[in-house]
Parts: sequence; C-alpha cells; structure tokens
Amino acid sequence: MKNTALITGASSGIGKDLARIHAEKGGDVIIIARREEKLNALKQELETAYDIEVQVIVKDLTDSNACEEIYSKVAESGTEVEYLINNAGFGGHGKFHEQDPGYQQQMIDLNIKALTKLTRLFLPGMVERNSGRILQVASTAGLVPGPLQAVYFATKSYVLSLSQAIAEEVSDTNVTCTALCPGATDTEFVEQANLEGTNLIESGMETSRSVAEKGYNAMMKGKLIEITDFKLKITLDWIVPLMPRKLVLKTSQKTQEK
Repeated sequence: MKNTALITGASSGIGKDLARIHAEKGGDVIIIARREEKLNALKQELETAYDIEVQVIVKDLTDSNACEEIYSKVAESGTEVEYLINNAGFGGHGKFHEQDPGYQQQMIDLNIKALTKLTRLFLPGMVERNSGRILQVASTAGLVPGPLQAVYFATKSYVLSLSQAIAEEVSDTNVTCTALCPGATDTEFVEQANLEGTNLIESGMETSRSVAEKGYNAMMKGKLIEITDFKLKITLDWIVPLMPRKLVLKTSQKTQEK
C-alpha cells in the first residue's frame, strides 16, 4: 500500500468522507469500524472509482486488545501508515447520574483509550521516518463543559489537550498532529447520541463532507486546531472566555436541552 491513511469510524459520517477524500487524492486507505457490510461497500466504491487499495479491518475499538491487533496486522503487511485519523467516537444525552455507567465507560474506552493507544502505537514509526500526519477528531464540545453530555464533552476536552501536547513534542520533526473540532454535524452521531430535538441540532448542522474537507486540509497544513463553524469559533475564542463560568455552564446546558 502507498501513501496510506488509517481511518477509524470509517463506516459512516465524517470518517467515511475522510476516506473518500484521501482516495480522491490517490492515497490508499485502511478503514476500521464494527460494521463489515458498510466497510466492504465503501471498499468497493473507492477501489472502483480510484486506482487505490483499500484494506478493511473489522474491529470494535472498545475491546481491550483491538488497537494492538490492528497495529500488528498493519505491521505484518509491511504497510507504513503515513496518516493516522482517529475519528471513531460516540456521545450520549442525559444527566450524568442517570446514565448507564457501562455506557459511559464504553464512551471513555473509545473516545479516549482507543485514540490514545492507536496514537502511541503509530506515532513512533512516524517520528523515526520523520514523516507523518495525525488528525484527531475532537469537537467544539472539548472547549467547554457540557451539562447533559458531561462525559462526551470531557472526553473531547482530553482529545483536544492531548493533540496539542503531542504537536508541540514533535514540532522539531516533520510529523504533525491536528485536532478537528466540528460543531453540530449531520451524521448518525445525532441519532446515536439521542440529540434529536435539542437546541443545538435545531439551530442547524454542517454536512459531514464539509467537515471532512476542512479537517483534511487542516491536517495537510499541519494546523494545531481546526474549528469548522466560523460563528462558533468567534463565540468560543472571543466571547466565552469573557463570560462568568456559571453563565457558560447554563448556556452550554441550554444548547443540549430539548
């Protein structure tokens, strides 16, 4: 495989569009998700449309050994991952003390644990080759606390912090690490996280293709953070820091209310 991007959560939404964009540019892709049928359909689509190779790996990244198994499979094939795109993640609407603790733990395992493991596994090879780009799909949720999505917002805050720290640590190399921070996006995430009817979703959503394009371009430029919603960027960068913390929390909760 050549010019290879490894993309998690590639069976739908932003991950699927990131795979399409990389394929359009002539790069091979390793696509990872739980849904084999959807991954195989994407493989057929991309290999038919472009002169590229697509490898399908069916994995549930919340499984304890999934990341190590992925790394071993890629290493055994002799493929060098030039682009690592950690896109897989999910959320969940509701009060923290009323949510199922097992569901919360799975969210942490996917959004934080799997992302951290895969980054730790593939980053040393990039540093050794002095070449590589990482795109961590965080969220604008990582920039403020999130009542009614407390765990999800907290996991994305972790992703945002980790990504920036890694970017600085490898700044003396040709390896980059970019955090993508979308706002509300029209994907399966909305239904899965039970966000239909919330004020956030009712205010409008960006397409997954638009988010993917902005994220991919930011990764290629080696940007630290890419907030895809310009109005939200202004609010988060210039208005929120001046607001009293309790008002920030009340405003954040308001966006999550139905």
